[in-house]
Amino acid sequence: MRVVFAGTPEPAVTALEAIVASRHELVGVVTRPDAPAGRGRKLVASPVAQYAEELGGVEILKPVKPSDPEFLARLREIAPDCCPVVAYGGLLPQAALDIPKHGWINLHFSVLPAWRGAAPVQHSIISGDDVTGASTFRIVKALDAGPVYGVLTEPIGPEDTAGDLLHRLAVSGAKLLVDTLDGIEAGVLEAREQPAEGVTLAPKITVEDAELDLNAPAHRVDRLVRGCNPAPGAWTTFRGERLKVLAVRLTDEELKPGELRATKSSVRVGTGSKAVELVTVQPQGKKPMAAADWARGIRLTDEDRLGTSA
Repeated sequence: MRVVFAGTPEPAVTALEAIVASRHELVGVVTRPDAPAGRGRKLVASPVAQYAEELGGVEILKPVKPSDPEFLARLREIAPDCCPVVAYGGLLPQAALDIPKHGWINLHFSVLPAWRGAAPVQHSIISGDDVTGASTFRIVKALDAGPVYGVLTEPIGPEDTAGDLLHRLAVSGAKLLVDTLDGIEAGVLEAREQPAEGVTLAPKITVEDAELDLNAPAHRVDRLVRGCNPAPGAWTTFRGERLKVLAVRLTDEELKPGELRATKSSVRVGTGSKAVELVTVQPQGKKPMAAADWARGIRLTDEDRLGTSA
């Protein structure tokens, strides 16, 4: 099939690589416009755009909105048979959905209808799910509600971060996506409507969502830290400044919520149940570091606490 791939972040590149290696003909790539990045806030192309540029000979489309008439007109001229999608990040209008005869086929990192939305992997970890997965489905106007072609499952380990899980699902999901395209082309794959029961939503995790509540039980603190790693990064406050908490470890120690206890090799903080050990932290304006190194540098006192409400 002639395909136009739509995607933006790094996990989408894995799927694009798999499509390039498949029997399908890549005739275009759709991605989000270049965005400011880094300290200099210079415009930088998305990971998908950068990979497509390296391929050479593939047209790259970067519409501000997928409803732009110029974009829709060009897509009609390219005339793809199908448009595979992985984390594109733009709302596709019906006019775009109608162009390819086999539709837009999305690789979504959850077992639908669970966790429809922008951050399924993060929410699955934060909610304490034991298993997640990936689904391929035909995009319809309603959010992640289209009929499903294929599903795979993936266990969530007790130390998995969102980054870990996304990496594994990007690899296994890329194969699922190519298998789905193969099945559609061969006419042997039938999409099935999602069940009405079991729908959960996974909106984007904001910086505000990532604030740690140290009055919550330790397992909830641990899940939020892992679910927000690498982005946006769970955080709390220390001496009036924001402190990102990138990794913790559960312990059996008893400390009051927000109370800190440091040794030469470890730092622990109390929660609503048992204490957690701070493994990696990132002070405001600095790079990530071992929590024990951070504690030595700031010289903890008995009065120091983490969290505004501790």
